[in-house]
Amino acid sequence: MRHPFFLIAAACALLAGVCACTPKQPVDEPVVQNDSNTPLHLLQPDYNIPYGVPAKEDVKADLDRILKFVDAETPWQPGEDGEIPRGAFRLTSYEWGVTYSAMLAAAAATGDKAYTDYVYNRHALLAAQAEEYRASGGKPAHKLSVVMTPHALDDCGAVCVSMIKDQVAHPELQLRPLIDLYADYIMNKEFRLQDGTLARNRPQLNTVWLDDMFMGIPALAWYGKLTGDKKYFDEAVRQIRLFKEKMWVPEKNLFRHGWVEAMDEHPAFHWGRANGWAILTMCDVLDALPENHPGRAEVLDLYRKHVKGLAALQSSEGFWHQLLDRNDSYLESSATAIYAYCFAHGICEGWIHPLEYGPATLLAWDAISTVIDEKGMVNGTCVGTGMAFDPAFYYYRPVSPYAAHAYGPAIFAGAEVIRLLDQYHPRMNDSAIQFYYEDYSDKGPIFSIGK
Repeated sequence: MRHPFFLIAAACALLAGVCACTPKQPVDEPVVQNDSNTPLHLLQPDYNIPYGVPAKEDVKADLDRILKFVDAETPWQPGEDGEIPRGAFRLTSYEWGVTYSAMLAAAAATGDKAYTDYVYNRHALLAAQAEEYRASGGKPAHKLSVVMTPHALDDCGAVCVSMIKDQVAHPELQLRPLIDLYADYIMNKEFRLQDGTLARNRPQLNTVWLDDMFMGIPALAWYGKLTGDKKYFDEAVRQIRLFKEKMWVPEKNLFRHGWVEAMDEHPAFHWGRANGWAILTMCDVLDALPENHPGRAEVLDLYRKHVKGLAALQSSEGFWHQLLDRNDSYLESSATAIYAYCFAHGICEGWIHPLEYGPATLLAWDAISTVIDEKGMVNGTCVGTGMAFDPAFYYYRPVSPYAAHAYGPAIFAGAEVIRLLDQYHPRMNDSAIQFYYEDYSDKGPIFSIGK
């Protein structure tokens, strides 16, 4: 009897022989995608941002997170000691004036009363504090004395605009004394150059800051709308004209940040947020100016040129740079949010064309959505910034989620994107964002349609 090991060895030898005689089966190799077997134009890019048309519910969710965060960080009710707790942001700052106006826009776009309540409660507090200040005879140590004693445009302009809008909706707020105070300061007390331009004496004597377009001019226009007094409309338009004469760089369709009377040449540093304040000024003024005002066409023309200059400099990530025309400066959130709002608002109001600027607007919002974290904090924002005449100053300004400058613009942008999505029908077509006047969402690829 043969040993089992012999049988096993024989079987192995037979199997080896069979394997040697059997041709090797080809191994499946991955198919190489090429122009003849694959529609290469439909391959999905590896974007760093969520490129596409945002859903309105997602935009609203972003806004709600911001609201929850800033509501907790801006207390308005006194604690057990009778004092209002200190939050991360100041209720009377110009940044928060922007935030108040943005909250009102969000309430209008979404129908969510929580945004209206946020503004109403804090405006009511400021009105009560102002009355207490007056009753106390102007106590110097009063914690909100800045409400009653503005010393600069920053102290009153943006807050004034938000109060005018809220006062019209809620006359019971009794904001008119503060509104009148702020309008009087801007019109009659702020420092000006000899030609009447709103100005400062820092960092040099007789300096014009682009920021001050926003800090002063919209309040004048809105006060004109509140009172019906044409002189405030006229002054708002005149100030825009004066700023344009000194700050506008026509070959780039951008504004410089600063202008000093003593300079023969005026270096042009196109700081992102300051250009944001300028275009936001024009949006606010156009909202307030009567349609038949003789200066309206001039303001609208400047707005359109500015949109053109800004759109040409948007980065591939949807953001704009800290210095707009210097691509090695960092990508900055607050300027991007302002531009997203101003573009969207211009489209919604019919000032600019949706097919031309709608995709850039949604790209900007897609970018902003990536810097709103789960807590509702807006990241990537340049902190408060003075004026300089060298690039390093702007390149190395710190960023912080506690820089208040991005919160109002981000809320503004989200609210206006919701309004934009209500008016138009953007969709992905051939992998790109396109805007349409009709809803084609149930159809396949569209390559040529009429209005």
